[in-house]
Amino acid sequence: MKKFGTGAIHFFLITVSIVSLFPFAWMLIGMTNSSAEVIKGKFSFGAEFSNNVAKLLEMTNLGTAFWNSTLIAVVGTIATLILSSMAGFGFEIYRTRGKDRLFGVLMLSMMMPFAAIMIPLFRMFSKMGLLDTPAAAILPSITTAFMIFFFMQNTKSFPRELLQAGRVDGLNEWSLFARVYMPTMKPTYAAAAIITFMNYWNNFLWPLIALQSQDKKTLPLVVSSLSSSYSPDYGVIMVAIVVTTLPTLLIFFLLQKQFVQGMLGSVK
Repeated sequence: MKKFGTGAIHFFLITVSIVSLFPFAWMLIGMTNSSAEVIKGKFSFGAEFSNNVAKLLEMTNLGTAFWNSTLIAVVGTIATLILSSMAGFGFEIYRTRGKDRLFGVLMLSMMMPFAAIMIPLFRMFSKMGLLDTPAAAILPSITTAFMIFFFMQNTKSFPRELLQAGRVDGLNEWSLFARVYMPTMKPTYAAAAIITFMNYWNNFLWPLIALQSQDKKTLPLVVSSLSSSYSPDYGVIMVAIVVTTLPTLLIFFLLQKQFVQGMLGSVK
């Protein structure tokens, strides 16, 4: 029975792995085939990769879109990590009257769908003159209730003795945060960086509204424009999807160890 149970578990895991990896395999194979071959369901590598890349570069301003996505994702991730960790640190470390009520109101914001605030956001950024700028894509997500909650929960395992020792050594609160808290919470920052970077990189709805010029478009918007044409070239679309996917995969594989530690709430 034990061998049967182990075999069943392995069979289940192999099946789930195949189902999970099949779309990526299809994507990699599809970018080497022509659009007609992709439509026919050809599941073998072809000889159209160079042609698909040339068509993609001809049809889109891929370099500019890649730079826009990188700028928004990197700047937004750094700003979000700093501000959200400061808020999570403050909520957990400092005891003030009304803190729990304020945090409860903050949590309620997670229940509000983004579609409900799109029009107010658009009017606000329009009046501020920030539409069609990277700031318009970064600022609405620069602090989120989830990320503040994530840092707050992980800060519960932060050793308070380090703060006391820092205060004895003469460090002020800002120095404690920058020189004691941040280095100690590296796994948490790594996990938050992956989540935040992916959110910024894959964000579609708000950039579609806020970024109106062609030279301000991000990669998800470029991929969407390719697929919305009258006769989409699926080989070219597959190449664009691979280009869009690679940075997030790279970030995850580089930080996967810290990501697991951060999600488990470990502190080093």
